[in-house]
Amino acid sequence: MTRCRSFFYVFSGFALSVFLMGCDANLGTDSAFPESSRGVVYQDGNAPDDTIFGKGGIFGEDDKSLGEGGAGGGGLGVNAYLWRASLDTLAFIPLSSADPFGGVIITDWYSPPESPGERFKLTVYILDRRLRADGLRVTAFKQNQDTTNQWVSVNLTPKVTTDIENAILSRARELRVAREGE
Repeated sequence: MTRCRSFFYVFSGFALSVFLMGCDANLGTDSAFPESSRGVVYQDGNAPDDTIFGKGGIFGEDDKSLGEGGAGGGGLGVNAYLWRASLDTLAFIPLSSADPFGGVIITDWYSPPESPGERFKLTVYILDRRLRADGLRVTAFKQNQDTTNQWVSVNLTPKVTTDIENAILSRARELRVAREGE
């Protein structure tokens, strides 16, 4: 059985290398990439506009991609003001995950020092590249510790998430006003 398994691994490695060599052979003259540009390493400022490294690039953007009332953001997939405001507003809570391209911020559980028997967790969704009230959604979770030290979920009123959304939106407006004042 061991001999058969080792033969399988050797044969698989050989087949993979033959396949990869065949792929490399197709990079010859039939490529759509211009012959004169092959092997050129682009750096900031010398990339042509019609490549993925040119104006806008992979993670950047050009002026047309911002749309009406849009905010640029160094390659962010979401509104930069909402993103920064969300991080600023939730700075006191440890983050579990933050995805600037998908526009999702997930916090870890947080227990306020004044009430260690309760904890909160938030998820912020930035849904638009424009600074708009409907471009933001917050989901909040609360748990209380019962007498057996088990965490029990508690329903929150919609006002809690609305207050958090309003705090983020207010901070985003402050950031935008500060930026436009430069």
